[in-house]
Amino acid sequence: MIDNSLLPLIPLLPLFGAIFSGLASLLSAKKENGPNKTLISFVSCLTPLLSFVLSLLFFLKLQDLPEDARSIAHKAFDWIQAGTLNISFDFLLDPLSALMILMITFIGTLIHIYSIGYMADDRGFARYFSYLNLFTFSMLVLVLSQNLVFMFLGWEGVGLCSYLLIGFWFADSEKAIAGNKAFITNRVGDLAFLLGIFLIFWNLQEYTPYSLDFSVIKENYLKYLSPEVVTMITLLLFIGATGKSAQIPLHVWLPDAMAGPTPVSALIHAATMVTAGIYMIARLNFLYSYAELTSLIIAVVGVATAFFAATVAITQDDIKKVLAYSTVSQLGFMFLALGVGAYGAAVFHVFTHAFFKALLFLGSGSVIHALSGEQNIWKMGGLFKKMKITGFTFLIGTLAIAGIPPLSGFFSKDEILWKTWESGHQYLYFLALLTAGITAFYMTRLFILVFLGDLRNKDPQVISHLHESPTVMTLPLVVLSLGAAFAGFIGIPHASLIEHWLEPIFVTSEPLIAHGIPPAEILLMGISVFIAIAGIFVAFSFYGRDKRLLSGLLQEPLVVKVDRFLNNKWYFDEVYDYLLLKPLAKISDSFFYRFVDKFLIAGLLNFLAKFYQAFSYGLRDIQSGKVGNYAYLMLLGLTFIFIYANFSG
Repeated sequence: MIDNSLLPLIPLLPLFGAIFSGLASLLSAKKENGPNKTLISFVSCLTPLLSFVLSLLFFLKLQDLPEDARSIAHKAFDWIQAGTLNISFDFLLDPLSALMILMITFIGTLIHIYSIGYMADDRGFARYFSYLNLFTFSMLVLVLSQNLVFMFLGWEGVGLCSYLLIGFWFADSEKAIAGNKAFITNRVGDLAFLLGIFLIFWNLQEYTPYSLDFSVIKENYLKYLSPEVVTMITLLLFIGATGKSAQIPLHVWLPDAMAGPTPVSALIHAATMVTAGIYMIARLNFLYSYAELTSLIIAVVGVATAFFAATVAITQDDIKKVLAYSTVSQLGFMFLALGVGAYGAAVFHVFTHAFFKALLFLGSGSVIHALSGEQNIWKMGGLFKKMKITGFTFLIGTLAIAGIPPLSGFFSKDEILWKTWESGHQYLYFLALLTAGITAFYMTRLFILVFLGDLRNKDPQVISHLHESPTVMTLPLVVLSLGAAFAGFIGIPHASLIEHWLEPIFVTSEPLIAHGIPPAEILLMGISVFIAIAGIFVAFSFYGRDKRLLSGLLQEPLVVKVDRFLNNKWYFDEVYDYLLLKPLAKISDSFFYRFVDKFLIAGLLNFLAKFYQAFSYGLRDIQSGKVGNYAYLMLLGLTFIFIYANFSG
């Protein structure tokens, strides 16, 4: 049986890989032949693999424990001791964190392996793997932490790594700006997250010395926190989650995150950063189940985000942008589940989504690699003939996210739809159902334009280079396709292994509004499958070989306006630019720069400089070297002393 003291090794191993690759990057900067890529690849892939093996061993150990005692805690060392507050590097392994670390390390290892082929010719090879390992370390710290402050350390770590990886090719200003956008947008949410932590500490510090440990908060929130305070805390923490998990209105960074290398997109969108917000709310489910208003807001924001992102994905021409908005939409489904109290369904969808979204992103990377960097789907087509492994695995991912049974996405999506209906929020259910149909439509559109028909790219260099990706890239696709196909069977309705596993973690929450007898689940399941098939059928009608229907539709003025509106992402960026960025830039220029910086600060400094310069001109004549001047000053000084002594006495 594995010893509990080895638990910190799960995040520390990727940290070692990050340090090793980082040092290799620094040392190789002085060498002409560059770093030893074989050694860096081996160490960088071995460390998350060993973390996965350890995670699996701890998972098995946890499974052997009684159901009501499935928890392993390990204290590494004390970190912050101030008054009654004691923050330690405490690691907690329970059914929720065990599931998360298995997912992170398994999919993270596959992405590391895939990156060997994808980044083989990049000059920043060692630096890339250093960042990738550091990203894995930060996410593992986040999910294994036992208190909010330790979690926040991992929370900020994934934010930093996302900045480094999104702007990895920082010499390109567009990519550097995308990294800045992700970093700054997340800071807005992180400030709210931090305020939520402060509010918990402020209200519990008098009653417990360890007020930021999850177990202590769970034991004391009903005793010492009023419903109003809980609502405020959960709202602040949820704002933090909207930043990390890209929900309206802080979603704008995620589509631009496509500026980074494609394996980074897979890691961010599938297994790490964007799931942080869902994990945090699931971890604090006892607070959210007590805050009905916050839960309702989460559900509404989630379904609105899912619908918005799905409509935008319909019109995108960049293969990675389609998948990016797909991620935003699927995250919306997860938040919908959290909002209606279906925490197990939300985590289940996180699990299945990790497989099929990593598969789709890595599949898109394989396509981009084969087409010499081309990302426009209108310059693709007919790739299934040349890239059968990529095409077949991409098809599995497409059908999984569309919700076609018996693939994994069907089970988790259907569970969310059923729980939403059961909660009594029928209006949320119907909007989510419509979004599911749109998802099937735009993913089928993507598959048709990329893999079916004839190749529309006539560049001779691209055509000559077109080939299936190397085994180091296709092998992860095959493994992920198996997960996308079969992972859903652990969540079969009313016999769900995953929900049974997570049952000790989540409180039993009543529906927000319960009324009437809900329809049979089997009927709703059939409706959702019908909607998915309808979406696929409509996509083939528009984008199949005969595109006359699409051409005719695009001649309609209203359709053209709607298409432009959706293609411009509902003008969110433009609205932010008009309402926030330009006014702030104007205030910064006219007030902070011209008045505060130039007039007050620079003016004061210039005044002091000129004053002392003038003063020094007067004093320098005193040090002239003339004896008569010194005698005169001595006489003047003695006179002042005489007058002072005379009148003071």
